[in-house]
Amino acid sequence: MLTEKEMQLVGFRVGRETYGVPIAMVREIVRALEITPVPDAPAHVEGVVNLRGRIIPVIDLRKRFREAEIVAGKKNRILVVEAAGRVAGLLVDAASEVLKIPRSAIEPPPEVLQQEGLDYITGMGKRDGRLIVLVDLEKLMQRGDLRRLSDVTETQPASAACTVPAAVAALGGGQLRGNDSQHG
Repeated sequence: MLTEKEMQLVGFRVGRETYGVPIAMVREIVRALEITPVPDAPAHVEGVVNLRGRIIPVIDLRKRFREAEIVAGKKNRILVVEAAGRVAGLLVDAASEVLKIPRSAIEPPPEVLQQEGLDYITGMGKRDGRLIVLVDLEKLMQRGDLRRLSDVTETQPASAACTVPAAVAALGGGQLRGNDSQHG
């Protein structure tokens, strides 16, 4: 049973590190889908996916967190999250556990992280001898690059069968790279 003194998080891996986001912000976890690149998107925005008729931007957290080696594998997952009224997919190396961390085992992030523009890191949780980096999705998703993509994809009705080309056209056109058919 969860108490007020515990945080319940979805744990996921990016590289060798374990991160956590509040479970209430995670809508679902899906196997990595075919991602359609979007022209002129920032390097960490992998593209968009069509998940049951809804176009969702996907951020590759391996690129966003500047991992040296980015290897796609069978364990890759997309965490479909909602924060600040925006829905996005977070491409991670693996997502497999729900973590309950006592609030007393969570410390604020080192000040140097805040000074280096890593204000989306809200704390460091300690569990079973390992550190869990806590991520504030609202701060991560407020960055202008994702906001631009989210605004486009969220204008598409959730119940309609939206096509990726429609979302790209709304972004200002450009050529699609890869398969432009519906995904999902």
